[in-house]
Amino acid sequence: MQMLALYSIKGGVGKTASAVNLAAEAARDGRRVLLWDLDPQAATTFYLRSKPKVRGGVDKLVKGKADLDRAIRETDIEGLDLLPAALGSRDLEASMETRKPSRLRKILKPVMGSYDLVILDCPPSLSALAEQIFSSVDALLVPMVPTTLSLRTLEQLDGHLDAVDHACPIWPFVTLADRRKTLHRQVMESLSERWPRRLSTTVPNASEVERMGIERAPVGHFARSSRGSRAYTALWREIAQRIQ
Repeated sequence: MQMLALYSIKGGVGKTASAVNLAAEAARDGRRVLLWDLDPQAATTFYLRSKPKVRGGVDKLVKGKADLDRAIRETDIEGLDLLPAALGSRDLEASMETRKPSRLRKILKPVMGSYDLVILDCPPSLSALAEQIFSSVDALLVPMVPTTLSLRTLEQLDGHLDAVDHACPIWPFVTLADRRKTLHRQVMESLSERWPRRLSTTVPNASEVERMGIERAPVGHFARSSRGSRAYTALWREIAQRIQ
């Protein structure tokens, strides 16, 4: 079982939309996918029409005292299951402070044989939970708007991983891009040189991605031929080649 995290220190960069769309594309590609909503805002859980609650409580789940199978829920998308956010997900941060690295993989061990891929939608913070994510996943998928501040937070993340000696690879990719803007074009041109592991697919600033909150579904399920849908399909194909 492979594990990827949609992670960014900065909010508002299309992290949750990317998590939902990439999970849906992976399922459409024939993978058995589990999407774990780790963000207390529960946007992924909302998009996939699930209630934000983990039965037994987050603390019991972390301690291995809650039934993981009962917490996981099917979605309307074939091949995609959801571990929804909990209203008490803030407690997860505190629960992780004294845990050994890679605790997230241990939590998922009972269902590892049921899935090919786990995707984590992570809160935008550097915390004990973030450290657990860094030590558990095979790669960090880092969405970034092509602006100076977004580029700065990417550099901060890279510096932090170096400082704490995490070997987790960073795969940045551009979201909410508007090629009409000079700054966006300039930042995108500079990325390839500084970040050779950057994913080349660019997700545009498209209205259909914004409509996910209304449709409560991945873009490919209500606007399959749109620019946003095509971008996420291409982005998933690029990721799939790397993790094979």
